[in-house]
Amino acid sequence: MRTEGMKGVSRRALLAAGGALLPALAFRRARAEDTAPLKVGVLCDFSGNYADDTGTGLLLAVQLAAQDIGKVLGRPVSVIYADDQNKPDVGTGIARRWLDEEGVQAIVCGSASSITLAVADLVRDRNRIMLISGSMSSDLTGKACRPTSFQFGFDTYASARAVVGPSIAEGLKDWYFINVDYAFGHALKKDAEGFVKQGGGSVVGSTAFPLGTADFSSFLLQAQASRAKAVALACGGNDWTNLVKQAHEFGIGKGGQTLISIASGFNEILAAGLESAQGMMLSTPFYWDMNDGTRAFAKRFMAGHKGVAPNWQQACGYSAMAHYLEAVKAADSTAGDVVAKAMRAAKVTDFTVDGAAIRADGQVMRPAYLAQVKSPAESKNSNDAFRIVRTISAENTWRPAADSPCPLLSRT
Repeated sequence: MRTEGMKGVSRRALLAAGGALLPALAFRRARAEDTAPLKVGVLCDFSGNYADDTGTGLLLAVQLAAQDIGKVLGRPVSVIYADDQNKPDVGTGIARRWLDEEGVQAIVCGSASSITLAVADLVRDRNRIMLISGSMSSDLTGKACRPTSFQFGFDTYASARAVVGPSIAEGLKDWYFINVDYAFGHALKKDAEGFVKQGGGSVVGSTAFPLGTADFSSFLLQAQASRAKAVALACGGNDWTNLVKQAHEFGIGKGGQTLISIASGFNEILAAGLESAQGMMLSTPFYWDMNDGTRAFAKRFMAGHKGVAPNWQQACGYSAMAHYLEAVKAADSTAGDVVAKAMRAAKVTDFTVDGAAIRADGQVMRPAYLAQVKSPAESKNSNDAFRIVRTISAENTWRPAADSPCPLLSRT
């Protein structure tokens, strides 16, 4: 009896003690979650065609933003990263693991558009945030817009709009397109063709090439045979660089045809060389040598990036990360829908833009710039590649809300 009584007392005591511990354990878990790092993942190409455009440079820019903002809601910010290898299955697999197993609250995506379109659905379904900086399909803020996705960089509509009109005005009426054969290239070509027709020009032909093509001779021969005055390049990364180099070797310019870059960037120009790309017109939402603010950021960036200045993808990655973290502070929450509301409520203000509103489709309404590639004689240093020709207002850069297929935009 005594033993049974003691066992009974011990059991009751244990149960009572366990019950008393439950609130304490729950409190400790909550405290641990409150002080655990806020995780943001950078998902992009670190080893392939677009590695120079995004890669280590985009990662560095995001890390600098986290460093500048500091702790958020009392939590340190942890930036993780992964190479999506430009493969949708690899990119979506990484994003799913981050969201479901590793507690990532936001993904900065500079991937191929096919990857970003798929990841945007995962992010929405898990009520997290997608920060787009480098993926350019206009579908991301069009028919595939998502309430928790934000486009901080350029898209195919804006990039094409800024260069096609001025080129037609210069007398380039007949166009031939060479585009990369996946979502980004097709969207870029489609948007650019629309502006050609709106401007009174005509598209006389086109050809598409696989991502990562090394020999462009057959595509360039078709472009030459078309006799089009404008040969438009709808691609980016190493593809663009190799295409421009080979076009220079083929004497495209000497034959009376003009190369038009529908979506090139700073790194592609540097890789192709000013000798091959000089005089080419392009558009960009950022250039490192525009003002004191852009130059100050570039100095910090170059110190950690082997002396290479930031491109628009990387600068917009900084802008996206900084705005997101400030919105988390303002919302006092990491829940995607709550943070998204705070992001739209505040204007984007940093060295890339001074007070840009965010539309309901997630588009940051920043201006664009028409730029011309300098000649080797004009360039003062290895990063001195562009001359800014004009500023294009946000209203004349992005697709008008009334023309957008995004269901998040009001039609009233």
